Amino acid sequence: MGRRIPPQLCARCKGYKKLCGLPTCPILERFRVHAAIVSHGLQGQELEGATPPSIVVGEAGYPHVPVLYQVPPGKWGERARYHEAPMLWAARREPLRSIVALRSSMVAAAERLDARSPEELYSREVSLAAVSARPVDSEVVLAKKPVPSLRFDGLLAPLPPSAPARELRITSNPSPPRPLEKRIWDDVPASVAAVELYREGLDVYTLIAGFSLGLFGRLKSRRLVPTRWAITAVDSTLSNALLKIIRHYDTIDQYEAYHASYLGNHFTIILAPHHYTAEMIEVWHPLTPWTRTASKPVVYRIYERLSLRQSVVDGGFMAARLAVAEHLAHKRRQAAVIILREITRDYYAPVGNWHIRETVRRALSKEPLYRGDSLEEALNTAAAKARSTTAIAELRGSRLAARLGSTKTLDRFLKKA
Repeated sequence: MGRRIPPQLCARCKGYKKLCGLPTCPILERFRVHAAIVSHGLQGQELEGATPPSIVVGEAGYPHVPVLYQVPPGKWGERARYHEAPMLWAARREPLRSIVALRSSMVAAAERLDARSPEELYSREVSLAAVSARPVDSEVVLAKKPVPSLRFDGLLAPLPPSAPARELRITSNPSPPRPLEKRIWDDVPASVAAVELYREGLDVYTLIAGFSLGLFGRLKSRRLVPTRWAITAVDSTLSNALLKIIRHYDTIDQYEAYHASYLGNHFTIILAPHHYTAEMIEVWHPLTPWTRTASKPVVYRIYERLSLRQSVVDGGFMAARLAVAEHLAHKRRQAAVIILREITRDYYAPVGNWHIRETVRRALSKEPLYRGDSLEEALNTAAAKARSTTAIAELRGSRLAARLGSTKTLDRFLKKA
């Protein structure tokens, strides 16, 4: 193609926005080829197993979209579930190589369906299997043997080898969570249903599956929604609902700094006693998936105002934003938020943005590394966790930090008066 794509554009795109103008991401194509050596072949075209549950709706050709029903052959129950278990992976600190291996040992039976007819999957209990509280047994006959390869994505966990489905049967009873089952026939907007179900205890991953497969929303306008879109939509919907309440709370009393790392990603979060606004700074080291041609770290920033308008819509920021909103809602306080995400060469394969959500949740669940009245000390604490001089410089040059340093809120002014 003859043109060099700047790593700054790759770090912003992460393979799913196609900002370079190419029809497919050359970085992800290279990963697909390399991943073929770790993918497991199949003997024959029939398989039995339990869906973990794991169903992905693609976007190519919308509204006639591919639907991938993912099964680990010969595995049942909790062994099957672990192939699609982001919260468990994060809690157990599952290494990157194990996550890639778990994904490569599944097979995806692919169908192409009209996104305007989600009832077809419902009538066959396929969509119910996707939100089942326990793995659902299934039998699949493929039209041909799948070619061993993984498909990587900037938002999704790696997609396993796939082949067209000739026949797909659900052979045990799905068990959707009771609150979701009760709302399947409710004629309310999908955003309202998602927030209500979240408040009743459904986790974000079940909500993403239900939203993607058209299990809630206005009855006459339900659609299959590509999973990529559903992930960001659910993160955005839930965090917006929380933040609209949080903005009426008092601010926190002191600066706080938190930190956690996972899969070669290092997150440091500073909460400041100020009305809610946010800045996320991503520092991508050379030799990560998106910066293989970079000679120095690449920086990407996202800003959010009090109005909840962001400088750019970014799935990774939305995942982190939900974790922050959950934390502030639990404390019944609001704060300004600076998130430093540093991505090192240890993150050698993209496995989706679930780990962002879970690592920021983990960071904020711990005692803060710093709590006090000094912005400078909060920045010093955060800088001590940085992996590069670029990250330190970008953190200290934060636009939000500059605002916080030059502005006194009325509450803090009265406190010191």
